[in-house]
Amino acid sequence: MISNMLLEMSEPRVMKQIIQNLDTGVTELLAVPTPLSRPGHLLVASRRTLISAGTERMLVEFGQANLLAKARSQPERVRQVLDKIKIDGLLPTLESVFARLGQPLPLGYCNAGVVLEVGAGVEGFAPGDRVVSNGPHAEIVCVPKNLCAHIPDIVSDDEAAFAILAAVGLQGIRLANPTLGEAVVVTGLGLLGLMTVQMLIANGCRVLGIDLDLHKCALARRFGAETVDLSTGADPIAAGLAFSHGRGVDAVLITASTKSSEPIHQAAQMCRKRGRIVLVGVTGLELNRADFYEKELTFQVSCSYGPGRYDENYEQRGHDYPFGFVRWTEQRNFEAVLELMASKKLDVTPLISRRVPLDQAPEVYRQIVTDHSLLGVLLTYPETGVDMRRTIEAKGQGPRVRRQVAGDRGRPMVGVIGAGNFASLVLLPALIKTGAQLKTVASAGDPGAALAARKFGFAQATSDYRTIIDDPEINTVFIATRHNSHARMASEVLRAGKHVFVEKPLALNRAQLAEVRAAYEESAGCHLMVGFNRRFSPLARKMHDLLAGRAQPVTLIYVINAGIIPADHWTQDLEVGGGRIIGEGCHFIDLLRYLVGAPIVGLEARMMGDAPGVTIRQDKMTIMLEFADGSLGTVHYFANGSKRFPKERVEVFSEGRVLVLDNFQSLVGYGWPGLGRIRLWRQDKGHVAEVAAFIERVARGGEPLIPFAELEEVTLASFVAVERAVQAGRPLELSL
Repeated sequence: MISNMLLEMSEPRVMKQIIQNLDTGVTELLAVPTPLSRPGHLLVASRRTLISAGTERMLVEFGQANLLAKARSQPERVRQVLDKIKIDGLLPTLESVFARLGQPLPLGYCNAGVVLEVGAGVEGFAPGDRVVSNGPHAEIVCVPKNLCAHIPDIVSDDEAAFAILAAVGLQGIRLANPTLGEAVVVTGLGLLGLMTVQMLIANGCRVLGIDLDLHKCALARRFGAETVDLSTGADPIAAGLAFSHGRGVDAVLITASTKSSEPIHQAAQMCRKRGRIVLVGVTGLELNRADFYEKELTFQVSCSYGPGRYDENYEQRGHDYPFGFVRWTEQRNFEAVLELMASKKLDVTPLISRRVPLDQAPEVYRQIVTDHSLLGVLLTYPETGVDMRRTIEAKGQGPRVRRQVAGDRGRPMVGVIGAGNFASLVLLPALIKTGAQLKTVASAGDPGAALAARKFGFAQATSDYRTIIDDPEINTVFIATRHNSHARMASEVLRAGKHVFVEKPLALNRAQLAEVRAAYEESAGCHLMVGFNRRFSPLARKMHDLLAGRAQPVTLIYVINAGIIPADHWTQDLEVGGGRIIGEGCHFIDLLRYLVGAPIVGLEARMMGDAPGVTIRQDKMTIMLEFADGSLGTVHYFANGSKRFPKERVEVFSEGRVLVLDNFQSLVGYGWPGLGRIRLWRQDKGHVAEVAAFIERVARGGEPLIPFAELEEVTLASFVAVERAVQAGRPLELSL
């Protein structure tokens, strides 16, 4: 009902969202498609969002800083860049750094609004409900149900917008576990600190607030705290000891934002024996052992809103933790804050510095960098006229897009599904070099589609990928989404009679692969390509040509220094990413299949044994391949190596000769007449050549670049590798 009202009222506008450009520091309002309603999510029309001056100021300042200042602020990133330069070379590394800096970020995470639509599987919410969520600064947001909470009738939209940030302070309080009458210090009286002060007082604590700002100290006193104004030269340690009657304070919550480690040192000095220190804000972390050793202090860093944060099962899939075992989750912390507001024990109205219409947001972001007196800046949203359509016309800054006309049938008209990092940094730059017409780019729930459309020159941006499938003008579709959607989307595209390029893997299991096969057989002449780019690398092609004239089988060793990916990353999830062998290992099986040029007829695999400290075994695996011509290949996929070692190395032994491919940058021949060393000026894994070859094949026709039987064979081999590795492990008798 509400969504219909929005369409019927006044002249509709394309919805807007605030983004931050990290390379230039410019904050802007971007026209974006309305997000697609998804299962387990709520579609919410924003009424108020709160600019978190501390967190968002840091992002703006980072963006406005020059490259040297950016590097100084992130020394750990600098080390990663230096390591990458040693392996991949200077130019590719710099291109990668600048490309990532060129990826704008959506801002905001404190949202109060009204539910428009309720996704499948969501209970307890209905259209028209007022809710808070961690949605960004956008007119309409799509938010997981566990990151939403009902706003009590007595709490205004202005007040409710503070709830998410207040939950950050509440989680810090829960970790400090204060009891009635304890003396607690809050260091940093910004927006977060002042709300933390009030919640501690509501908990029955005596509170001492510390800050450099006279006005903020006055607000803390208004809420019932004693204060220390550091701008007067006051000694915070002495003040803390005096406040605790010389015993030392029971706990310190640090809500400040500074690069200095001094707040932690001061906290340790003013604490009693076995006192607690919780870092809720951001400070330096150079700890003095003596500070903690002599008093046996506890130090803990608080993670955002509470239990469930960064857990995909909780946040994205809606699996709640049992109430009896996890009393306070993110959502339940939101609810607790809202109840404090309803009871007037948390009063945020004095913290509102300004109310600003959304259209004026870019100017406000320029002001918060210089005006540190600003506390709560609320963005207000129009209540009528938002365009609910999921597809918008884009005003691209990239190549001009011309419509397909009579006599232009061979020129592919392209739609792209997925606008994440890989698509934006690798796939789309390769695609625009082909001269193909770029019609529509899709991304479900973020500004990625609008950003990609603007940067690469697409005619349209959409949040509904079916717009691409249903468009009769589009004859070629690229899929660069998460792995579990590849088979389904590729099948839909093929059944729509369109050519499809799908990033690896093609499928995650046999049922999905069978679905693709059936769709391919029904498609009658449509090209299906999987992103096995390595076989298109110039050095891999050189190896293939050299091996073509051999008279005997070859042996191949492929070593992949894959690097660690955390166990909770989506690629490790067998249902979403398929695990690293199915999700990425298929690349390496395919390259050996290409170099040998004969079908795989045998396969064995072993993974690292179960041992203490080994959390993931499947990403440390050896796969042994036997080919129809007698050749043998071994893929060593190891995630436990050093980042300073090259990622990929292929060695081929053939008739008294050896070829060594090192990280797709150099090829060395031993015993090959006329071949010494070929070294490229930059690493080339074949992405550009692969995309160009696919577009050319679609335009001119011809046989598939990779026969479907071979795509299927390689994909099945990755399934079998995992199955064999899991089944292995029987004890081996070595006695005589």
